[in-house]
Amino acid sequence: MSIVTRTRPLAKMAAPMVSRAVGVSSVRAFSGTPRAQNKVTVVGAAGGIGQPMSLLMKLSGKIDHLSLFDIVNTPGVAADIGHCNSKGKVMGYKGAEEMAASLDGSDVVVIPAGVPRKPGMTRDDLFNTNASIVKGIAEQCAKSCPKACFLIISNPVNSTVPIFAEVLKASGVYDPAKLMGVTTLDVARAKTFVAENQGMDVDRVEVDVIGGHAGTTIMPLLSQVKGATFTEEDIKALTHRIQFGGDEVVKAKDGAGSATLSMAHAGAYFAEKVLDGLNGVKGIKECTFVESPLTSAPFFASPCTLGTEGVSEIHGYGQLSPFEQALVDENVPALVKMAQKGIDFVKNN
Repeated sequence: MSIVTRTRPLAKMAAPMVSRAVGVSSVRAFSGTPRAQNKVTVVGAAGGIGQPMSLLMKLSGKIDHLSLFDIVNTPGVAADIGHCNSKGKVMGYKGAEEMAASLDGSDVVVIPAGVPRKPGMTRDDLFNTNASIVKGIAEQCAKSCPKACFLIISNPVNSTVPIFAEVLKASGVYDPAKLMGVTTLDVARAKTFVAENQGMDVDRVEVDVIGGHAGTTIMPLLSQVKGATFTEEDIKALTHRIQFGGDEVVKAKDGAGSATLSMAHAGAYFAEKVLDGLNGVKGIKECTFVESPLTSAPFFASPCTLGTEGVSEIHGYGQLSPFEQALVDENVPALVKMAQKGIDFVKNN
């Protein structure tokens, strides 16, 4: 078992071989042994993301106990989803007084709670409202399930993940290997748009997306897509579409919502991969937003190996094209500021 220092390099960002190994101790399940009993809690389960995501997670058959929490309506959502003929019991909890019970003993907590974006809003515009919501959830998680893996969907992820980290630190239960910002939707969009552009099978396309989860901090590594040939115009257009795909959905819904269904798919997919890692499945690598030594930003998304204790290794992002390196150089300072905004919120509230 190896532990690599968390000291972050301050200058050059093109670190093709940088990785961080996190201690891995107990394995929950191997072939030939009984499968682990998993409890997953969705906080914000009655919302536009939470309902379809909870349905997908129930249908996966990988969850023994699906616990659904929201301020209102969750018992009805749980009863509805619970009638689906797939493995796992579903329980619904509502109101602040039931949050602790919903979280108690959870292995994974997925958090889409918060207000959605409306036309003209950026993810950062949601900060004031969602920051308070995420802080309160983190405080309860620190008490009820401090050893769980926490998967943050609530926007702005670039700030809400640092908020969650600060709250856990204050309670003395922070484990950076178990706190992950869900950037899977950026990867899903990248795969979809690249496949369309290149005439490829979307199931065979692999695209790493690094950085953050807001606007230009979303940085797809198109130069590394195997078998693809892009023009300079393709790269600029695809990069912009991947970065602002959420705006495309908000506009198309004409004020009626944001990217809920695709985010539900991405959140359920990532949660299942985290569960697989916890249960001893080897070789799972997904992009996610974590405390990272790759740049001067305290949190950064890159490919990570998922294991029995959460993130077991943070991988470097390889050789970047000049276009991609310019994006990293431009956006790392923005990620630093966004993280500091979250940290300052906790200190001042």
